[in-house]
Amino acid sequence: MRSKELAKVISQECIGTGVYSMWIETKAADTAVAGQFISVYCNDKTKLLPRPISICQVDKENGRLRIVYRVVGGGTTEMSTYKAGDSVSIIGPLGNGFMQREGKKAILIGGGIGIPPMVQLATELKAKAEVQIVAGYRDELFLTDELESNGKLYIATEDGSTGTKGTVIDAIKEQAVEGDVIYACGPTPMLKAIKEYALEKGIECQLSLEERMACGIGACLACVCQSKEKDHHSNVNNKRICKDGPVFLAEEVEL
Repeated sequence: MRSKELAKVISQECIGTGVYSMWIETKAADTAVAGQFISVYCNDKTKLLPRPISICQVDKENGRLRIVYRVVGGGTTEMSTYKAGDSVSIIGPLGNGFMQREGKKAILIGGGIGIPPMVQLATELKAKAEVQIVAGYRDELFLTDELESNGKLYIATEDGSTGTKGTVIDAIKEQAVEGDVIYACGPTPMLKAIKEYALEKGIECQLSLEERMACGIGACLACVCQSKEKDHHSNVNNKRICKDGPVFLAEEVEL
């Protein structure tokens, strides 16, 4: 089992409205892979539960991880105040990453704060397969330079200010994006639409699910999703997103 570690903040910057990018020095960088996450503990002891944050980039050579997160509550508000040199308690890397298919034309799909994990996945995949990335935003863009440097980027925005107006599925259809396997992370309605699209096209599809978590290590059953098969841990039709996921084959889970 992973143990809590005192990591060091290397840098932090605001890269969009309420969106922050933080590099930390941590032993978790040694083994982290695309699709995993870390749990970040607050210094405010009234906030007992850690915040699960997906890994955006891994710098194994220098022992650093980058996380990109959106401020949505008290915990992430505190995180946004951290500065270079500050210490932060974390556990990680946690969860199971994407199952990378070598030689298969890939479609990476990220929506909102589900976009950051696509950066590391594209970085790892580009030497193994052709990489196409479809990123969905409300309006304001972030991480586009990192995405473009690792694959062919297509953008969808809700207001049509950049790229295709509409959803990531609209962008895929408009740009005639085709591939052999889909890797996706984002809000549940987006993942549901992607699952249906993949089933229609007969494409393998891997989904990284977003859910509120408590322990982050599979002990509390707070972050379960409905599954087709019974979970060996609870003997019911669910899976623990933090422990069994967050990445699942689309056919494994019900959305």
